[in-house]
Amino acid sequence: MSAVNPVGNAGHHTGTDAAVHRTRRLSTETKAAFKTTEFFSYVAAVVAVLIASMVVGDDEGHADYFRADKAWLYIVVLTVGYMISRGLAKSGSRDPYDESR
Repeated sequence: MSAVNPVGNAGHHTGTDAAVHRTRRLSTETKAAFKTTEFFSYVAAVVAVLIASMVVGDDEGHADYFRADKAWLYIVVLTVGYMISRGLAKSGSRDPYDESR
């Protein structure tokens, strides 16, 4: 008879604690924000808004149609959208990891 329980039932103890030999399985809400595609698309959109605001100007007597205040308003809207998407992502998913990491 072996001292190790091959089935792994918790009800059968053989004198050794099986929990000591296993790594504990934990979980986070989601993976880190910088590992998601939403983050990279958010950063690209913010950079695009800033570049567009810089490029569109009052050249050749035309009015500046995309002023800095409008660009920052769009960036705030993008930020709120990103925060909502992260909140929805965190609401129900799990990203497992081991305690030994």
